[in-house]
Amino acid sequence: MSFKTLAVTTAIIAFLLGLGYLLFGSIIVGRWQIQPTESVLLLGRRLAALYIGLAVIFFLARSAPVSAVRTSLCIGAAVALSMLALLGICELLLGHVGYGILASVAIESLLAIGYIGILLTGRVNKSA
Repeated sequence: MSFKTLAVTTAIIAFLLGLGYLLFGSIIVGRWQIQPTESVLLLGRRLAALYIGLAVIFFLARSAPVSAVRTSLCIGAAVALSMLALLGICELLLGHVGYGILASVAIESLLAIGYIGILLTGRVNKSA
């Protein structure tokens, strides 16, 4: 998969997630079997701003050539997405969330693998 495709995919997912947290936070946290308290919804709205910002960053970076900046974006995305996936699994195992978290874990894992693949492919192409 190309960086452009992955960046646009990430931008779309992050934008939709941001809109979801902003407008439908109760539904999102509800599918994880978390009570949608006012505090949880407040954090969700603040997360919405971050997700929408990330969507803009990845959409604008979609045509970035191989560079230190693009590599940094890929490493940062791979680390963040991997951590989100691992935290989701840990919270599920601890009984803090329901099985609805697995949909998020699957998407986060696939995106993380995509960014790791871009990083590995970039290294192979540079040495060739």
